Amino acid sequence: MIDLTVIWACIIGFAIVAYVVMDGFDLGIGILFPFFKVGKDRDTAMNSIAPVWDGNETWLVMGVGGLLAAFPLAYSIILPALYAPMIAMLLGLVFRGVAFEFRWRDPAHRAFWDRAFTTGSVVATFAQGVALGALLQGITVEGRAYAGGWWEWLSPFSVLTGFGLMVGYALLGACWLNWKTEDALQRQAVTYAGRLGLALLLMIGVISLATLTLEPRYLDRWLSFPGVLATAQVPLATLIVTFLFYRALRRGKDAQPFFWALALFGLCLVGLGVSIWPDVIPSRVSIWEAAAPHRSQVFMLVGASIMIPIILAYTAWSYWVFRGKVGHDGYH
Repeated sequence: MIDLTVIWACIIGFAIVAYVVMDGFDLGIGILFPFFKVGKDRDTAMNSIAPVWDGNETWLVMGVGGLLAAFPLAYSIILPALYAPMIAMLLGLVFRGVAFEFRWRDPAHRAFWDRAFTTGSVVATFAQGVALGALLQGITVEGRAYAGGWWEWLSPFSVLTGFGLMVGYALLGACWLNWKTEDALQRQAVTYAGRLGLALLLMIGVISLATLTLEPRYLDRWLSFPGVLATAQVPLATLIVTFLFYRALRRGKDAQPFFWALALFGLCLVGLGVSIWPDVIPSRVSIWEAAAPHRSQVFMLVGASIMIPIILAYTAWSYWVFRGKVGHDGYH
């Protein structure tokens, strides 16, 4: 028998992965934006994401909306626990979007809008990382409701994951610019990518070790025998991908470093899955306990099976149309 709860968990997981892949690099460009020269370099960086940045956030809406529809109990617990970082993330995304549009339409105040673009990107990214860290460290649940305080989400671990995600998104942004730009801006992006790759590897190591101290279940999942024979492949694969990433950078490849950076994110998500599966709220609520009724899942699955291919098709088309490098004139 097909388990629709597992299918919906996979759909939401796919939406999260798609969001990280597609919105991570343009948030990363926002984080790196102050380090680019005012003028053509900043304009080129903006133009490299202009055709796709708005559609990238479709997957965030789908992930959060899918959580509400498919796992309403989890949504009702997670949202009150993470009100503050979620509100900060949304405000950051809104501020960033407004700045993106107005920097072209209000050139007299372009410096202000550039700062706003960076601020929105940093706040949105940091808030996402904090939310992930707060979820991993555990949410206080009593019965079927959130029972913690307003500041439960704030801890050294959640702040660490916030900075870790900023480093990761900045790496994706640097790799995207290496792929899509030329000349001095591309060389600058390669330099940043090299430094950020090492920083991300360090953050992955520190966060992974810190995660093992949060819950006894995490430690058991990763280090108990014989499961450790399988889980040990994740850090090994991380080292291999890091080597391939730097080899591609040294050889002057355009697209390959970006995809190897995405592979690092993919391995991080695999590690996250190893730690929490099959819980939607780690060590508190499983996906089956939080799931919507069977009929609701069937009804939503019909809509998702229609809409997801459509979204994938127009997303792929937009990336195909705007393939290639962006010149200083703003054209692909």
